[in-house]
Amino acid sequence: MAEVIRMPKMSDTMEEGVIASWLVKEGDKIKSGDILAEVETDKATMELESYEDGTLLHIGVKEKESVPVDGVIAIIGDEGEDISELLKEAKSGGSSNGADKKEEKQEAPEEEVEEVDASDVNATLITMPKMSDTMTEGTIASWLKKEGDQVSAGDILAEVETDKATMELEAYEDGTLLYIGVKEGNAVEVDGVIAVIGEKGADYEKLLKSHKAKQQSGSDAGEKKETKPAPSEEKAEKKESTTDAKVSSTTEGGRVKASPLAKKMAEEKGYDIRKIKGSGDNGRIVKKDVEEYTPATEVVQQAAEEKGTSFNIPQVVGEESYEEVSVSQMRKTIGKRLSESKFTAPHFYITMEINMDKAIEARKSMNEFSPVKISFNDLVIKAVAAALRQHPKVNSSWLGDKIRYNKHIHIGVAVAVDEGLLVPVVRFADNKSLSHISAEVKQLAEKAHSKKLQPSDWEGNTFTISNLGMFGVEEFTAIINPPDACILAVGGIKETAVVKNGQLVPGNVMKVTLSSDHRVVDGALGAAFLQTLKGLLENPVRILV
Repeated sequence: MAEVIRMPKMSDTMEEGVIASWLVKEGDKIKSGDILAEVETDKATMELESYEDGTLLHIGVKEKESVPVDGVIAIIGDEGEDISELLKEAKSGGSSNGADKKEEKQEAPEEEVEEVDASDVNATLITMPKMSDTMTEGTIASWLKKEGDQVSAGDILAEVETDKATMELEAYEDGTLLYIGVKEGNAVEVDGVIAVIGEKGADYEKLLKSHKAKQQSGSDAGEKKETKPAPSEEKAEKKESTTDAKVSSTTEGGRVKASPLAKKMAEEKGYDIRKIKGSGDNGRIVKKDVEEYTPATEVVQQAAEEKGTSFNIPQVVGEESYEEVSVSQMRKTIGKRLSESKFTAPHFYITMEINMDKAIEARKSMNEFSPVKISFNDLVIKAVAAALRQHPKVNSSWLGDKIRYNKHIHIGVAVAVDEGLLVPVVRFADNKSLSHISAEVKQLAEKAHSKKLQPSDWEGNTFTISNLGMFGVEEFTAIINPPDACILAVGGIKETAVVKNGQLVPGNVMKVTLSSDHRVVDGALGAAFLQTLKGLLENPVRILV
């Protein structure tokens, strides 16, 4: 009796898996315990083991394709066994839109046609990779190659803007860039077709038709998603033209060939990037070129101020105008994740005042000996880590049917960047010295601003701190950063009158507000945590004990 092999749930957060590689092929004899394939999950690449003996009669997912948990991967049975009915049942059982039998019958021949086309056409589809754990789509910031160019494995094809950073899309094939399917400024979903690389003159259109036919037979919803970006092409082209006006030069294609970091540095320094000579591949401008560039002195003219002497109200003639800019990947993700947090997690807030007189004195003394300058934010991170060690239930996560109490302490530190907000993570903060925390936070902040953060830098937080004190904010509330159960909003230190020993004296006060998920942390527990934090910051020597 043939058995259907489905995608197992290999981690608590896994929703789908990608077949990294098949270690067997259709027709192979399989024994229980044999490794069928390598599966790439959201956490790691793992081996898919067979629990059946028999012949591999059907492979339902190609390499590099994704399949949801419980989706059909393969069928194992007796050699020559008829599995047509089993295939129909598997497809109807895995369908979420109630597809009828006619649709099922259409899928099989289309899959066969695609297999024939894939073998006939000497070319490979390049699809949008998933570059972060929260990424659902990417925007092509710029193409570094054009149709007809020769491409080698390792060449950078394009710069892709994700929800976290701007990253480089690398080619893994040698050949000619036959087709570019996404214009600069346009977004494409993960696994969507970006380009085709193959042998010069290959019939890539046949490959695209085969891929499109498979997507159309998959689900009507998928087809709508594919056609959705089309109406926005005009807006994307308008946005592209305005962007080009700022960074365009006489380089090929009318665009500046520069790395994201070089563009960012030039913008921050106020340089006209069109005047910088590139030393990278094909004249590409890199970080070194911006650092070594010396701009010419420009004459700044100041307009004379005129004072009006008439009381007559002048007639003002103006034109209403506005600009619409497509939402960045980072903003989309911030909106999605924080909306889910705010509307699914029942927030409650506790605010407490902390006297920072001794913390100010302690920081001054520490900085006389510390190899790096310690900030008040560093003191807060260290104190929070110490307080979490005493209140481990605050260092937790809501997982729906269970609560995870983390025994390790990874503190996320919110960093504001031009496009939104990033939360790099200080791992094992309770085991690190203040100078270690200070150096690491500075390094992570620099990487965040230059879009150099890697997934390992922003994943795994168990508690988050958001500090707006440096902007003059005295008090605010923050939205919980999933999967954490709590986030601490830190205000600025304000000099004010305080009562000491019955006397009104000047003092320095800082307000902190704890936002908690009431499903996990109760009011008494949150208050106890803040009380411990208050004691540590009001007597900082306790942090070091």
